[in-house]
Amino acid sequence: MAMATLWLATGASAKLCFSGKMDASSGRGGISRIFCPAHPRTLARRWTAAAATAGPNGRVHVERAPVPPEQVEVIRSLNGWVADNMLPLLAPVESSWQPHDFLPCSAPAAGESEGEALAAFTEAVAELREGVADVPDEILVCLVGNMVTEEALPTYQTMGNRSEGASDETGASSLPWAQWIRGWTAEENRHGDLLNRYLYLSGRVDMRQVETTVHHLLRNGMEMLVPNSPYHSMIYGAFQERATFISHGHTGRLAGQHGDKALAKICGAIAADERRHEAGYTRGSAKLFEVDPDGMVRALAYVMRGKVTMPGLLMSDGRDGGETLFERFSAVAERVGVYTARDYGDLVEHFVRRWWVAELTGLSGEGRRAQEYVCGLPPKIRRMAELAHQRAARSESRTVQFSWIFDRSVMLR
Repeated sequence: MAMATLWLATGASAKLCFSGKMDASSGRGGISRIFCPAHPRTLARRWTAAAATAGPNGRVHVERAPVPPEQVEVIRSLNGWVADNMLPLLAPVESSWQPHDFLPCSAPAAGESEGEALAAFTEAVAELREGVADVPDEILVCLVGNMVTEEALPTYQTMGNRSEGASDETGASSLPWAQWIRGWTAEENRHGDLLNRYLYLSGRVDMRQVETTVHHLLRNGMEMLVPNSPYHSMIYGAFQERATFISHGHTGRLAGQHGDKALAKICGAIAADERRHEAGYTRGSAKLFEVDPDGMVRALAYVMRGKVTMPGLLMSDGRDGGETLFERFSAVAERVGVYTARDYGDLVEHFVRRWWVAELTGLSGEGRRAQEYVCGLPPKIRRMAELAHQRAARSESRTVQFSWIFDRSVMLR
């Protein structure tokens, strides 16, 4: 799940977001200006709710209307289909890679002494550090941001289990939807573990500040639009997994260009997982479009209007100033090409085509309006991204410090 991943939840992650007004007139923030959610109070006005109250921390607590029972029944009716079409995408545990496969081994091999094992481990760590030595700080910032997002996995599994009709109601349910949630979680859990250990061994980042950020993110949680809607959850999962695939893939490519073959391989393995997970949510969404096209196109339009946002949105290192840590992280990702506004436009277009949204027929009036809105989004997104890029190019360059890299500064644009 990383820069770009969550799973069965809708609302605030990325991994992705689109600002309420797509304001290209400001050069501030790059991707964080184009891909940032509105303030929680603004989001609350979009929610279908019976009541809303502000808590002591300023966040809005919303009592949401129930999910239409027919949607829940549709989801429950697909358990057999999930078993045949989604569960096979999960890799068998015995043949799956594990973080240990990519990192120096600290234990002695058979017949090897402790001294020999320590010498071999030290040599392997030195080789790892030599590989990462020339990786620019900007790429490390993106890698840390992705890792922090991955490490908040407990939040994402919790949100997935709020999706009505697709949740794991007992914690060990044999229903296919529940098996998918647990299997997805098990595979995703390796991502944060691997990146965390790699960064620790690299010696290039302040691990205490990184760990503090993970702690804050888990405490802060996620902002979501309709976390209990199975339709919204499937759509959001597809978007987030594809965005994560793109982000990890780009990070690996950039690391390889700067001589870190080990990190390139690590990011490639994680990206391949995200690609399989994307396939699961994309297939599931396609099936729902087949069964209930009107409900799904309206759900897709709702998610797009509400903005697809990153699960790491509420990350903090305890030192946030005028801009949030996520805004700064996202701006760096945009500048170095790890995840950009253009990527987001391509992503939206991909799903509009993959789910044959323009070809849907037999829709209600609201469904047709949703269809028209969604199909018109890709060119609008690209236009606004280009305007924002031009505006940023004319603005003054500036740098910002990241506690993750011992308060060294990186350029935002």
